[in-house]
Amino acid sequence: MMLIIGGAASGKRTFLASLGYLPEDIADGVLDDKKVLYGLEKLVAADPEHADDLLPALLQKKAVACSEVGSGVIPMHYEQRRAREATGRLCVQLAAKADKVVRMVAGIPIVIKGE
Repeated sequence: MMLIIGGAASGKRTFLASLGYLPEDIADGVLDDKKVLYGLEKLVAADPEHADDLLPALLQKKAVACSEVGSGVIPMHYEQRRAREATGRLCVQLAAKADKVVRMVAGIPIVIKGE
């Protein structure tokens, strides 16, 4: 499994396309049988209390893409902070188990784990 992280509009979708993933291979913010999950932060925000339960299914994906949630202004609302924290913790678990972790910066993939 490959974890792809980066800011909004950092080039995550373009990077996935460069790897040969077609739009029909990518689930946007929902957990289904597609090869790639894009928008992990949206999935976790829907139910942050059970974010850890997603780990086994996510590890079966070819790739998981998540927008950066740890930078910027801390949200005022508890639910938003809770979702952000749960997303970050889940990304830590995914990164530990991933074969490859890529951070996208200005459209440039930077491999931070794997080859």
